[in-house]
Amino acid sequence: MRDVLGDIAGWYGSGRTFALATVVNTFRSAPRPPGAAMAVSPDGEVAGSVSGGCVEGAVYELGQTVLETGEPVVQRYGVSDDDAFAVGLTCGGILDVLVEPVGPDTFPEFADVAAAIEAREPVAVATVVAGPGRIGARRVIWTDRAYGSLAPGAPHAARLDAAVDDDARGMLAQGLTGQRHYGPEGERRLDDLAVFVHSFAPPPRLLVFGAIDFAAAVARIGKFLGYHVTVCDARPVFATPKRFPEADEVVVKWPHKFLEEARGSIDGRTAICVLTHDPKFDVPLLEVALRTDAGYVGAMGSRRTHEDRTARLREAGLSDAELDRLRSPIGLDLGARTPEETAVSIAAELVQLRWGGSGRPLTDTSGRIHAESHAGPG
Repeated sequence: MRDVLGDIAGWYGSGRTFALATVVNTFRSAPRPPGAAMAVSPDGEVAGSVSGGCVEGAVYELGQTVLETGEPVVQRYGVSDDDAFAVGLTCGGILDVLVEPVGPDTFPEFADVAAAIEAREPVAVATVVAGPGRIGARRVIWTDRAYGSLAPGAPHAARLDAAVDDDARGMLAQGLTGQRHYGPEGERRLDDLAVFVHSFAPPPRLLVFGAIDFAAAVARIGKFLGYHVTVCDARPVFATPKRFPEADEVVVKWPHKFLEEARGSIDGRTAICVLTHDPKFDVPLLEVALRTDAGYVGAMGSRRTHEDRTARLREAGLSDAELDRLRSPIGLDLGARTPEETAVSIAAELVQLRWGGSGRPLTDTSGRIHAESHAGPG
C-alpha cells in the first residue's frame, strides 16, 4: 500500500470509497510479494500493481464488482496453468489477492494509518482473509495501542486480538509482512483462521561512509531499493548535500563517532557500506560496525587492503566471529569497474542476502526462481 498511498489518501480524503487489492499470499514464482497493492477509484482510475501486469485486468474488474457490492473478496489467480494463461499469469506463480472497499465508513482508521506511514511510525494492519468469521475484519496495531477487532462481537474476540497484536508487533520489529494462522480463540497451534499482517515499518537504513564517487552511486541505487540513505564523512568539503542529492541525509562527522551515536537505531535490516579504504577512517569505524546489530557490513578495497585491515582489526581486539561478518571486498563478483557498476554489485549482494539467492545466473539454476518467503516490503 505504501506505493499507492499518495493516490488513495487523496481519494479517501475526498470522502470516496475505492477498491484496494492487496497480495496476501504467494506460491512458486509469483511476480510480486505479499503486500503489493493496486487501487481502483470509483471513476475507474488505477494506481499500483499486484503482479507487474499479469493479472491487473482481472483484478480491475473484480475491484469494480467489490465497489458495487461493498463486500470484500479473496481471489486466487494462477491455480492451474490454463487459469494462469487465461488471466495472463504466465510466470507460473500463484497469487491470493484480497480486494476490499476502503472509505471513511469501511475503514475509519485509514487516515491514522496513512499518517503513521508518512511519519515513519511503525504500524501494522491485520485482516482476516480465510476461515470462520468475517473476511475483511480488520485490526490496526501500533507498538503501544490497537484499534478494531478481528472477530467483532464474538465472545473470544479479545483473546484472538491479543494473540495477533503480539505477533504483529514482532513482525513490525523485523519488518515482515505475511500470513499468520490461529484457532478461533487465538490458538497458535491451530490454523482455522488466516490473518494477513501488513507491516509498515520505517524503511531499512543504508549507512554509506566515505564521500566519494562510489558513495554517490551507492546512495542512488540504495534509494532506488527503498533504503533510507545516510552518507557520512569527516571532510566537510566533500560531504555536501549537493554532491549527494539522492541521500536522505549527509552527515559531517568522524564515521566511527557517528556510528556509535546511531547504534540504537541500527537493526538487522541495516546495511553499512564502508567505502573510505583509509585505515584512519575504516579501522575504528569497522571496530564499531562489526559490533552492532547491522545485518550487512561491507568494506571496499583490494584483497591486500582487506588483509591489512583484518590484521589491524584483530589487533584492536575483534574476534574471528566478528571478523567473519565483514564482507570484503564488498559486493558480488560482477567484474565491476565504474562507480555505477560497483554500486550494482553491492546492491546485488544486498538483494541476495535479503532473499537467500545463490548469486548464480538463473540459466545455471533449476527449480523456483523466487524462494518461498513470508517477508516483504514494509
